[in-house]
Amino acid sequence: MSQSKQQVYRLNTGGRIDRSRTLSFTFNGQRYQGHPGDTLASALLANGVDIVNRSFKYSRPRGIVAAGAEEPNAIVQLGSSEAAQVPNVRATQQALYEGLAASSTNGWPNVQRDLMGLFGKLGGQFMPPGFYYKTFMAPASMWLTYEKYIRKAAGLGRSPMEADPDNYDHFNQHCDVLVVGAGAAGLAAALAAARSGARVMVADEQAEMGGSLLASRETLEGKPAGQWVARVLDELAGCENVTLLPRTTANGYHDHNFVTLHERRTEHLCDTAPVENGHRQVRARLHRVRAGQVILSTGAHERPLVYAGNDVPGNLLAGAVSTYIRRYGVAPGRKLVLSTSNDYGYRAALDWKEAGCEVVAIVDAREAPAGDWVDAARAQGIKIITGSAVIEAKGSNRVTAARVAKIDIDAFKVSGPVQELACDTIASSGGYSPVIHLASHTGARPTWRDDILGFVPGLVKGVQACGGANGCYALGDVLAEGVEAGIKAAAAMGHAVQTVTLPSAERLQQGPAVALFQVPHEKPTLRGPKQFVDLQNDVTAAGIELATREGFESIEHIKRYTAMGFGTDQGKLGNINGMAIAARCLNRSIPEVGTTVFRPNYTPVTFGAIVGRHCRDLFDPERYTALHQWHVERGAEFEDVGQWKRPWYYPQKVNGKTETMHEAVARECLAVREKVGILDASTLGKIDIQGPDAREFLARVYTNKWEKLAVGKCRYGLMCKDDGMVTDDGVTSCLAENHFLMTTTTGGAAAILEWLELWHQTEWPELDVYFSSVTDHWATVTITGPEARKLLAEISDLDLDRDSFKFMDWRSGKVAGVPARVFRISFTGELTFEINVQANYAMHVWQTLFKHGEKYGLTPYGTETMHVLRAEKGFIIVGQETDGSVTPEDLGMQWCVGYDKPYSWIGKRALTRTDTKRENRKQLVGLRPKDPKVILEEGAQIVLDPKHAIPMPMVGHVTSSYYSPILDSGFALAVVKGGHQKLGETVYLPMADGQTHEAEIVSTIFYDPKGERQHV
Repeated sequence: MSQSKQQVYRLNTGGRIDRSRTLSFTFNGQRYQGHPGDTLASALLANGVDIVNRSFKYSRPRGIVAAGAEEPNAIVQLGSSEAAQVPNVRATQQALYEGLAASSTNGWPNVQRDLMGLFGKLGGQFMPPGFYYKTFMAPASMWLTYEKYIRKAAGLGRSPMEADPDNYDHFNQHCDVLVVGAGAAGLAAALAAARSGARVMVADEQAEMGGSLLASRETLEGKPAGQWVARVLDELAGCENVTLLPRTTANGYHDHNFVTLHERRTEHLCDTAPVENGHRQVRARLHRVRAGQVILSTGAHERPLVYAGNDVPGNLLAGAVSTYIRRYGVAPGRKLVLSTSNDYGYRAALDWKEAGCEVVAIVDAREAPAGDWVDAARAQGIKIITGSAVIEAKGSNRVTAARVAKIDIDAFKVSGPVQELACDTIASSGGYSPVIHLASHTGARPTWRDDILGFVPGLVKGVQACGGANGCYALGDVLAEGVEAGIKAAAAMGHAVQTVTLPSAERLQQGPAVALFQVPHEKPTLRGPKQFVDLQNDVTAAGIELATREGFESIEHIKRYTAMGFGTDQGKLGNINGMAIAARCLNRSIPEVGTTVFRPNYTPVTFGAIVGRHCRDLFDPERYTALHQWHVERGAEFEDVGQWKRPWYYPQKVNGKTETMHEAVARECLAVREKVGILDASTLGKIDIQGPDAREFLARVYTNKWEKLAVGKCRYGLMCKDDGMVTDDGVTSCLAENHFLMTTTTGGAAAILEWLELWHQTEWPELDVYFSSVTDHWATVTITGPEARKLLAEISDLDLDRDSFKFMDWRSGKVAGVPARVFRISFTGELTFEINVQANYAMHVWQTLFKHGEKYGLTPYGTETMHVLRAEKGFIIVGQETDGSVTPEDLGMQWCVGYDKPYSWIGKRALTRTDTKRENRKQLVGLRPKDPKVILEEGAQIVLDPKHAIPMPMVGHVTSSYYSPILDSGFALAVVKGGHQKLGETVYLPMADGQTHEAEIVSTIFYDPKGERQHV
């Protein structure tokens, strides 16, 4: 590590930095110094660092261009350790802290001497847009080799190879008014809304709120604008109804005023979040905000001019020059040439002059510029060259001179002799582009305004734009727009409007800007030096012109062909210039060409912030029933069903030896068939459905009828997707006339609730019905077997007589002194009672059942036994007997389909298709192995002729297969083509080890075919 260097470009005075403290940091292994309040970019400029990166495609040296989120070049890698690595951080947005370690994302062996730069310099002319598609098409066998090297050369930065040590979290928030951007307009809007009593949130991506006023030359009430900012922030901070979020970027604007905010809470302190009181602090937070009204005061980005060599380090935006001087006390050079098409650019020259540096010349594209700032420049004795522009920047690793010439904008040509001005910095200003990205996320198309030479956001209901985001740039007008937006937003939310007195702002006289986007060169665009439009993606004016020559006319196609506006840049600096160049080439106007679609995220968001706490143990959390500890203490083996841990089987020790799963399941099965078993069925999905239209809704989502289901009754139902394929099943009970309890499969509970909401909200919003998940609220204890009625009678006040409490009834009463719902439904084919109690009472009821059940041989059983018992009865399990290609008729469950219902239902139309009526569809059947000792493999393929040459025609496969202790043989369920017509036939199952098993196609019901046992 080399020794630190002096801050050679730091001004002696000025800026908002803390000069009393010095911070040490490293960049590309070199140690430097800065001050609190610096960004990494301002500190690098202060230390005279010219090259911060190499360009994406051509590996050209690149320097800092901007001072905010629009920076395209200074994309760095952060982190002093492997675990702390963060790629693609803008140096202009990263606050400086002690020990910060940063490096360039491109450049080998280093950013100063990049070997790829030589290749880009010599071979750049052979790499126009689309050259990948044209060059690497043949031979096809070489593509994998090409791809390896292309991928190695692509990308910005790298991901860490170790686990992230930091914590992140999410906040769900609601507010009346969300103000995005805390510049002059945003602060005025927030103040007006807050004084009216609205709940206000203010988000700004900068560390300090105030926007451009933090580096402004302008005054309010004759005092520096920063003083007004401080007063407003003090008032807002003291309001209980206001939340201020600095270092927070609104990255996505979604439907119904749902906005995501990325708050960087500790990224300005160190490369991993600090530890306080033994706890690591949150590094970043994602706010999920639902706002009543949204005010977009996101400001505007200054547009650079497109001229030859505009990517050489030392080319900056004019506004960025002012920001670095006035906010950070850094003059990023010694000799400045300013090229501008408007009055605003003059501020950079005035600030540069006041900083004690030399302004070589202001080159103004207008023939007769006039205005207060123009007059101020003349008063300072600054040379102004009119009707001209910088047509080329000279230099390699740093600007050495500016080539200036008269230009004819309309004819797009150089119209006068070229003069070369020695300088080390070129600042350019082509006007401002309102930041319309967030508004575009809503799908609203922006509108072009000739008076500002920019697009303004298209707005949807509940959204307003003000200030720079709305194309308003004069400070007094900006403040007025902000206040008006705040008042309107508060009033829309029902708050009484409070007046806000605006500070007086000096009204500056300004001349009109000229529409200059690309500066002409002596040579044609395709033959002259490179003129960069998108600096991050190495998109040139020549590339855009070539795209139009090759037939691309849609701006979206041009974008994709050239990569303009791709990546982390999202077209912040280059898109308007690119559209203007395309418009010129196509002989169209800019609004005719239109703009590209901006999408979230506005700036990069770390995966950590997106994931929040949903990682590590919480990435896929384990869910436990209220009885889980009992199962653990009894030595249960568990299986994962969805996120739930369910008891699989309960091995016991017999003669000092632990049972195998086969032995334990056989014992549990016989206990249920001969005595009584008990199952923790709490994981079944439970959805509470209420509303006047609940019956009709059930009839629309289930295949069978529901209008006549009486209170106190239960009904089994099948649910299909709109393609007619079975997606879920379960029993739904009528609790009251307009109140039902739906049960779903354990693994499908969340998806089915989402499915119900989807259809209700998008297809049948007119139905008055509501859904609530109550899976965790109710514990379900199932007792099943011949002795179940006797056991329950001992601890319940219910009348359990067969005739008063029939199969598929439910009753409300008390079990073990606890209020309960008891359902007489069966998944085993035995006499069964499902006891539902509030989950907190589950252990008491469970233990009471065991206390009374010992004399009846009460035996706990798990999911494996449940599978055997249900398969013996031919009951399906969705996801095992079904695979997304099985209809109710395929399952032999035509009895569960109501084609004559008075309205359509999900899947009805699909079930009438020719394909779903085919006779040779795979249909559910039973398989009885010819050898009762054989347990067929689940998934085994079924053939009709085992001697057929390979590949054999396969007619089906085994879906479930078990050993049945009550039958003392193996048995299986399977789907077989035309299986319902093949009962009694023999099929064959060739195995991988060379064996072939024979089985007879039989009914799916292997035990108690008349169902007498469950009706006992």
